[in-house]
Amino acid sequence: MLIQASAGFGMLYRLALTKAAMDLLSALIERQEPGGEVNASQAELGARVGLSRNSANTAMALLESRNLVLRPVDRKYRTYYLHPYIASYASQEELEDAIEDAAQRIAAGELPDITAPLYETAPPKRQAQGLKPVRAAG
Repeated sequence: MLIQASAGFGMLYRLALTKAAMDLLSALIERQEPGGEVNASQAELGARVGLSRNSANTAMALLESRNLVLRPVDRKYRTYYLHPYIASYASQEELEDAIEDAAQRIAAGELPDITAPLYETAPPKRQAQGLKPVRAAG
């Protein structure tokens, strides 16, 4: 049984992820090995949650832009890594060591931190479309 790190999950609501990205993230979490390595293609992961190839590509790009999913430097086909703050580990000790190591690597600039979109002003909220009175013709 894997132990899930939860350091990054508390901020998921701030990451402005689409439903497709959340679904793809769930598939990645389900398929990961201890330490967060995932060996599967985007097509496989997308099919697992009912996404088209284009939707899976868009969702993966969003996950990568938020640094939830990290790609190896050589961009090796079918290999993804979940950020250490959301990856799973084989033991509590491995989890604690990985979180401590990740914090040090982030501070040193060797690992990107999970990033939320930064807005100068908040995006506009959708306005309710209330009913308007209309004069009867005639």
